[in-house]
Amino acid sequence: MLFRDDDLTHLESHGIPPLPEPAEQGFVETQGVRIWYASHGSGPAVILLHGGMGNSGNWGYQVPAIIDAGYRAVVIDSRGHGRSTRDARDYSYQLMAADTRAVMDRLQIHKAAIIGWSDGADTGLILAQETPERVAGLFFFACNVDSSGTRPFEFTPVIGRIWQQHQNDYATLSATPEDFDALSQAIEIMQEEQPNLSAAELAAISVPVTVVLGEHDEFIRPEHMAYLAATLPDATHQVLPGLSHFAPLQAPHLFNDAVLTFLRRVLA
Repeated sequence: MLFRDDDLTHLESHGIPPLPEPAEQGFVETQGVRIWYASHGSGPAVILLHGGMGNSGNWGYQVPAIIDAGYRAVVIDSRGHGRSTRDARDYSYQLMAADTRAVMDRLQIHKAAIIGWSDGADTGLILAQETPERVAGLFFFACNVDSSGTRPFEFTPVIGRIWQQHQNDYATLSATPEDFDALSQAIEIMQEEQPNLSAAELAAISVPVTVVLGEHDEFIRPEHMAYLAATLPDATHQVLPGLSHFAPLQAPHLFNDAVLTFLRRVLA
């Protein structure tokens, strides 16, 4: 029987499987911060960008599947998240896109497929907007591109379980373990104001994009994702039945199948 953890009770009691031993890991010093990265496997490059308040370890079910399919999986802790540091500047997706390019430069990756989850999806979209020559394609999972795309927030037990996981990970990984609440406030400010991409700006993004949402996403309106897929010039749209914002952890086999289908399309 295939693994399912729809209510994240398995995560609550067992955590997320650890990432495999990397071929290379370290920090990139860029714009006054230290960005942690790790590279796994070999082949065409795939960069995985986690969501807000998370870290690279959230991809514990995805990295082995991507490696086994013959790709090089690169994970990055976003600035201020996980092992990475942050400075006093306000957060922006442009800043995190620049951090991603700095890691690509360090690893001598000219072009990569991007797998983005929530805030990581918007970081990937800005990366594709600013430097399309660096992006083979974007798997855009569960994020808005303007303020109309979000649902009113309602706390659920599932959100509580992932939030506790994020807190535990931050306390373990961060060089400033007491700053979780401050980071949360800074990310919330960014999310209230960004992104704010117009239809014209979306229509000018030329890279292939697969727009994906869980059927029961807690944060993002499904009609907003349909709008995004219809407005981007080279986009496909997929809904993951029965899953939510946390699909990579709830049903890894379904999420990974979607990711690998995307990778075969853009890294053929």
